[in-house]
Amino acid sequence: MEQKVLTGLRSEAYEHPFDRKALASLEKMPGISLLFKKINEYGIDRLLRLQFLGNDIRVTPRNFPYLHKSFVETCQILDVSPVPELYLSRGTGYIQTYTIGVEKPLVSINLEGMEWLSHEELLYVLGQEVAHIKSRHLLYHQTAIILPSLKTFLSNTTLGLGGLLASGVELALYNWLMMAKFTSDRAGLLACQDVEVATTALMKIAGLPREYLSTEILEDFIAQAREFSTESFNNLDKIAKMLSFMEYRFSWAIMRASELLKWVDSGEYEALIQQTNLEQLGDTEDWNFSDSW
Repeated sequence: MEQKVLTGLRSEAYEHPFDRKALASLEKMPGISLLFKKINEYGIDRLLRLQFLGNDIRVTPRNFPYLHKSFVETCQILDVSPVPELYLSRGTGYIQTYTIGVEKPLVSINLEGMEWLSHEELLYVLGQEVAHIKSRHLLYHQTAIILPSLKTFLSNTTLGLGGLLASGVELALYNWLMMAKFTSDRAGLLACQDVEVATTALMKIAGLPREYLSTEILEDFIAQAREFSTESFNNLDKIAKMLSFMEYRFSWAIMRASELLKWVDSGEYEALIQQTNLEQLGDTEDWNFSDSW
């Protein structure tokens, strides 16, 4: 299937309302500006870039043409220019992707991501990462990535940031990071433009090997995703949810598939794909989602 190039696409046109609300709550928190200022003073952006450059293999049309082509195609479909650098990282036993770099973004995908995913599934997964660049939220995103390693150091310094982290900023940041995944999943679907591909990619992100992807398993996964919204998770205390989101090893594939299917079922995805003037979308979108978070 040939994907439609979404020229003029703006991130506001597909951002999930939970993402917007969580980011607004995070930005209103006292001390958040101080936290990011101090993090920037340590040159975290430059440090992360140095780690990628010194540890991962830069993907080019010569060394990994298949992967490079999928990435370029993803950026073209989602109207992201210039195309960021792409790096291949070591295997971890599960699919892992990252995007870092406030000043000069770069994307990383690991060996499993390259080997386990089809071309269309790569469009979906790489689309998720390109979404972080398109939304211009990389400072928040990469802070969440490095916070587990950084917080112990910060709490032992005289900067007074240990109490700030304990005051709720950390929980709010991880809550936003989870909500931002709903937006990234939408961008991934816009890149691959096939809901079944998006679903199988999420199943692989959850760790299911391709040899188990039968029609029956896919149908049961979709059924479970559609049932998820009726489960007791929505009744949990907000703090309990945030603590759950801090566990970075959880894929939350069922919950994410559930939200993505709601978007498709609402007709908003198809309406967006069929738009001819995407630059007008974003500011006046009427989102019809119940706020249960």
